[in-house]
Amino acid sequence: MAEETITRQVTERYARALATGEQMCCPTSYNFEDLRRFVPEEVLGVSYGCGAPAGLATVRPGETVLDIGSGGGIDCFEAARLVGPSGRVIGVDMTDEMLALARRNAPLVAANLGYAAPNTEFRKGHAETLPVADGSVDLVISNCVINLAPDKAGVFREMYRVIRPGGRFTISDIVADQRVPNYLVHDTQKWGDCLSGALHSADYLGGLVDAGFLGVHQITFSPWRVIDGIHFFSLTLAGFKLSETAEFNGARYATLLGPFSRAVDELGNAYRRGVPQVVSARVAQLLTTPPFERLLLLSETPVSLADERVISIPPAATPCVWKGNFAIFTGPFVEADDDDNHTYRRGMPLEICSKTLDVLESGPYTPHFTVINRAGEPVAGEAVTCGPGGSCC
Repeated sequence: MAEETITRQVTERYARALATGEQMCCPTSYNFEDLRRFVPEEVLGVSYGCGAPAGLATVRPGETVLDIGSGGGIDCFEAARLVGPSGRVIGVDMTDEMLALARRNAPLVAANLGYAAPNTEFRKGHAETLPVADGSVDLVISNCVINLAPDKAGVFREMYRVIRPGGRFTISDIVADQRVPNYLVHDTQKWGDCLSGALHSADYLGGLVDAGFLGVHQITFSPWRVIDGIHFFSLTLAGFKLSETAEFNGARYATLLGPFSRAVDELGNAYRRGVPQVVSARVAQLLTTPPFERLLLLSETPVSLADERVISIPPAATPCVWKGNFAIFTGPFVEADDDDNHTYRRGMPLEICSKTLDVLESGPYTPHFTVINRAGEPVAGEAVTCGPGGSCC
């Protein structure tokens, strides 16, 4: 299907939804009771996202925030409150009707927040060619929009272009546990439903890294729909645009604390649990970003760790059951091993047994995985006993 056709179909679908009041079927997690204190009802009625990237403690006072696919402005207005009157929010959308709605309500929101003037601006444009200057924003947010763009790699490159060095993104989107087949890709109805354009989770995460972002990792996960065995789910992801020049920050060694026994970062450096690894200033810069804080210890000299500082979670020494569960590793490493001989590659589903599920649902592992169940009906399999020197899985 031609990109122009996709863009036209999506634009018409969202314009029609605004006119008819159609509820678009994506999972959202807005706090509407809180938003009603300053956002008009006609904006709340056209909230079509699959997450709430502006409301996840990612927006800081005084920042410049860009919302890709701002629609009626709900995420922009939430960001406007969080950046405060000294901050600035830019919304970009391709649908005239949505832009008119957002612009009409911007002065009302500013007044409700007690601002002397609106700190929001809404521009017409496409996600692949953002009407925003290079390196001019601190944070990019987007809520279930990038999957509607035909050229997602182009969107990721544009995000990287407009974010200043040291800036970041927090985006919510629908992805799939496998690549979407052509009969769905060419279904115009499902493009508007955020299905036909959904990327495989591995391609989405990898595409962000290919564009230049580092420290890409999951913030939240929510299941959505299963169509012909394909699981579609909402991921909220964050990542960073590091400065090109990294200054020495005192860290010369990195030691993996766990729970992973081995891990490989996005720059290709491998770590083994409890073993100090020499790192460059560039790598140390990456490892000081929030997703690595509890996974590695940075130090100026090699550190010999006491046992209580290293996290290891082996599976229970009991039989396990196969129930149709698959684990999807969502960063911030590109590859990681557990204590039961599994190697997880970011974004790729791996079938796991009940014992491994118990391990991954323990506290240290939980933030780094999405778990889906592909069994179409209840599983009646018998328990399996693992071999003495290996894994059931």
